[in-house]
Amino acid sequence: MGKVFERIDDKLRAFIAEQPMFFLGTAPSVGGRVNVSPKGYRDTFAVLDDHTVAYLDLFGSGSETIAHLRDNGRITVMFCSFGRTARILRLFGTGRVVRPDSPEFDALRAHFGSGHTGLRAAVVISVERIADSCGWSVPKLDLVEERPILDEAHTRRTDADFARRIAGDNATSIDGLPALEPDHPLPSTVVRADQGIEVTAIAGSDRLPR
Repeated sequence: MGKVFERIDDKLRAFIAEQPMFFLGTAPSVGGRVNVSPKGYRDTFAVLDDHTVAYLDLFGSGSETIAHLRDNGRITVMFCSFGRTARILRLFGTGRVVRPDSPEFDALRAHFGSGHTGLRAAVVISVERIADSCGWSVPKLDLVEERPILDEAHTRRTDADFARRIAGDNATSIDGLPALEPDHPLPSTVVRADQGIEVTAIAGSDRLPR
């Protein structure tokens, strides 16, 4: 039987840390399409306090979640155990997008892994309801490894590639809601947290320490 929790306690934090992926659910205020987005990389999600979580958002082929958060802020995060003990945990809340050129992003990034390229934003979520359910019909699966493909692809992309994405498929949702702003910073301008090194584009392709 499902249970509602007053806060994200130590046991829930441990459960969250064990999961190799999470899912995001958002929707526009009026009409439009509901979006469900799977996210990998354990070190891109963090519990900030008993009622606040955040995740590191990496560039992708669309920007539905950001567009929906700009529209109404509503978001649900779901963690699903694929291991021996079945369980689903949902965090219902209100999210906001933190651009990587803001002082707040500098404070947040210490909570995440430092090796990811293609940084797009951070999303901070004020959690209003915390509830679990059985998950008895979810299959039991073994994790082989995390896929490095997204980070590798971002490493190969140039500033021009990201600029086209910002002005193109990341500018609006599929329903036309605004997502990234035209002046959204390129990943090459973001100072990554690994050893305080600024990452910049070299010869238009590889990103190396400067």
